[in-house]
Amino acid sequence: MKIGFIGVGHMGGPMCRNIIKKSGFDVTVFDLNKEAVAACVEVGGKAAATMADAISGMDVIMTSLPMPKDVEAVALGPGGIAEHARSGAIYADLSTNSPTVIRRVADALSDKGVTTIDAPVSGGVIGAEKGTIAIMVGGDKGAYDTCMPIFESFGQNVSYLGGLGSGCIAKIVNNMIAFCNMAAGAEGLMLGAVAGIDPEALNEVIRNSSGNSMGYRGVAHKSLNGDWSATFTVDLAYKDMHLALELADELSVPLSLSPQVHNLMRMARGLGYGGDDATAMMRVYENALGREVRKKS
Repeated sequence: MKIGFIGVGHMGGPMCRNIIKKSGFDVTVFDLNKEAVAACVEVGGKAAATMADAISGMDVIMTSLPMPKDVEAVALGPGGIAEHARSGAIYADLSTNSPTVIRRVADALSDKGVTTIDAPVSGGVIGAEKGTIAIMVGGDKGAYDTCMPIFESFGQNVSYLGGLGSGCIAKIVNNMIAFCNMAAGAEGLMLGAVAGIDPEALNEVIRNSSGNSMGYRGVAHKSLNGDWSATFTVDLAYKDMHLALELADELSVPLSLSPQVHNLMRMARGLGYGGDDATAMMRVYENALGREVRKKS
């Protein structure tokens, strides 16, 4: 099987490298960052000179891109999938995308004989590197079955959720819950610290009690160490939460917590923390109260 992989950044890079190393398939890679492409070539991938070279003649084309507009540009824009994919090819988008966008893309590509599935992932950069990420797939079941050996080379928990857009919806809901947990963790840690409890002691209690969650652990670790280096930025988290709010608008579903967390992210971006880790939502509280939540030196 010939695979074209477009977008080998923080998440796409390790996923692509695992496909190259574990699947045994022929993988051609394209990204605007040549160093990222080189890292994939080092483990056996082929570098595409142009995006079209990572599309033409491929059996499966995969994208891992930051924004829905980037997916549309690669799929439907000049030099993209609609122009260069062969009839019978499968397009699998691994990005966190809007179900409306992926359906629009799929409609356009179906006229070219290309089958589209959405397959967003969860598990972070560490999970992508270890090959343990969850993959949530929506769309044609036959295309899903064809891609399963590829999915199994870079993920552990692969779920087929139904029609096109189902994977996107599952990912949006998952991230919405995770970010709400993260925001609650930031508030709780700050409240406890201001009330006089040692943050490290409080963290130990929460990690072993009902307040524990992956989102909580993330914000606690970053806050206590004062390390806001990004594995997933505030800007990307803001985009994902925006997708959740858009979906709720489309379906007339009331959301109470998520809009508040979205606004907290907006404040973090306004303070210049958009490029920091998503856990830097805590920095909004630190700025407002003029104190930090840190472990003892």
